Amino acid sequence: MAETVETIPERQDIPEWLRWKVEDIYASDHLCEADMSTVRSKIPDMASYAGRLGADAQTLLECLKLRDEIDYLVIRAYTYSRMRKDEDNANADYQSMHDRAASLAVEATSAMAFLRPEVLAISDEVLERFISEQPALELYRMFLDNIRRMRDHTLSASEERIMAMAGEVGHAVPAIFTMLNNADLKFPSILDADGSTVEVTHGRYIRFMQSRDRRVRKDAFDALYSSYRALINTIAATYSASVKADSFNARVRGYNSAREAALDENNIPVEVYDNLVSAVRSRVDLMHRYVRLRKKALDLPEIHMYDVYAPMVPDVEWPVTYDEAKAIVRDGLSALGEEYIQALSEGMESGWIDVMENRGKTSGAYSWGVYGVHPYVLLNWQDNLSNVFTLAHEMGHSMHSYYTWASQPYVYSDYLIFVAEVASTVNEVLLTRYLLDRTDDPARKMYLLNHFMEEFRGTVFRQTMFAEFEKITHEMHESGQALTPEAMNQVYLQLNRDYFGPDMVLDDAIAYEWARIPHFYRAYYVYQYSTGFSAAVALANAILDEGAPARERYLEFLSGGSARYPIDLLKRAGVDMTSPKPVLSALAVFEKTLDDMEAFFEGK
Repeated sequence: MAETVETIPERQDIPEWLRWKVEDIYASDHLCEADMSTVRSKIPDMASYAGRLGADAQTLLECLKLRDEIDYLVIRAYTYSRMRKDEDNANADYQSMHDRAASLAVEATSAMAFLRPEVLAISDEVLERFISEQPALELYRMFLDNIRRMRDHTLSASEERIMAMAGEVGHAVPAIFTMLNNADLKFPSILDADGSTVEVTHGRYIRFMQSRDRRVRKDAFDALYSSYRALINTIAATYSASVKADSFNARVRGYNSAREAALDENNIPVEVYDNLVSAVRSRVDLMHRYVRLRKKALDLPEIHMYDVYAPMVPDVEWPVTYDEAKAIVRDGLSALGEEYIQALSEGMESGWIDVMENRGKTSGAYSWGVYGVHPYVLLNWQDNLSNVFTLAHEMGHSMHSYYTWASQPYVYSDYLIFVAEVASTVNEVLLTRYLLDRTDDPARKMYLLNHFMEEFRGTVFRQTMFAEFEKITHEMHESGQALTPEAMNQVYLQLNRDYFGPDMVLDDAIAYEWARIPHFYRAYYVYQYSTGFSAAVALANAILDEGAPARERYLEFLSGGSARYPIDLLKRAGVDMTSPKPVLSALAVFEKTLDDMEAFFEGK
């Protein structure tokens, strides 16, 4: 009998009911092209306002409205062309359309660059007079205030031009690391669990780390870090240049530190960062317990860093079809109320989601969309529980967009990165709690607990450790210390020692891990994964414990967009991230999960 080979279907072979309806954005490519032409015609109109924003209220209002119109059309065309391209990346027509939309976005952004400095040049008294003379400007008060709060850190027009030119040099640093890390860096080959010779790559590394064959894990670990060790002087110089650029920009703009400058972009108080680190540090004993549990679960004489990703519980067969997954997600999120579930259900049944893998389709999963239409989700569905969580996660993002777009004008229709992962994580927490309450099978229960615990380890503990490394290295430079490979290796090794505890055997290679983290080239970004996860756990627990009041606060949060600063949005939802309490509460949930896992392995 001939062997059956499973092939990836072509795009046209995917049933229509499993495809997203991109035609809801544009019914035809021609309409997208027409909007791009409209933008090109309006760019000179925008340029005509340069130098005139302080003249009178009507001129300012007209410019802001035109800014919204151009921005909306650019995003609509860019999103449509990108999503069409993501359906099949080999489609040359959509490659071309997307490239043209991306170029148009750059052109439009450049044409609007005068807006910020001219708004800053308007005095507070004049601006208030403009708003009183033209009440329609009241809509833009938050938008204008967000620009104007940065006045003390904004330079003169000529100095800003110099900073913009210097920024091009600064932007080259992460680009250099990206090319080095993704194009030039090659890793050795190892023997996989089947004895086949396989090259280690970024994509395969985690799969090797999750192997139940410890020899494979160690070989992959050594192969990866030997390559970074060989280039450590170059990478250290690259990261040092990035830190220097961060500190230069902060000093020139009058900030006390690069950290203060980075957090001020989203109006986040520095104590939020400090509270996160101090709270996690205060319960780092939980991570030490986790390491001891992992060592016991894997039945190891000693535990090394290459053992951190190996499965702690036996493989669990838990097949779930896509139709079953939709029902599980609806039921699992029922605590969010009928209104939420109805909108969620309609979204899952009315063309929001592109479900199945096809040849040429972009891998992974994401949520995206266009204001005034509806959100979209890209999946590459597989019949397993992990994909159920992916569906819940991405629909969390989509529902955040859905509520924001239904409630906010275009100017406040986006939400900032500080809160971007909150809604998706709330959904995952609620789904986990739902499945745990309805699962009698001990193996499946442990699978769920292990999944939840690993999310904590990877998001709260690991990202906070990264955040500490960023803070220490920036402070080293700001105090005049050189960021040598040896100095940064020592910092990183000590952080691993502190976080993982005495049971973890720290191989020398782990000191080089900092050298492979691309997020370090976007300064003070990673801490937001930890704060977002902690806020989400607090919100999910409140929804389950309090019911309707907490749910209504949460739905208001989802509707907030950028009409308020992210810290204020979370406070109104009941989570004060300027306090360590949300992080400590999340860590208490981790402790309870750890207790349950320890009890399971005690009974074995």
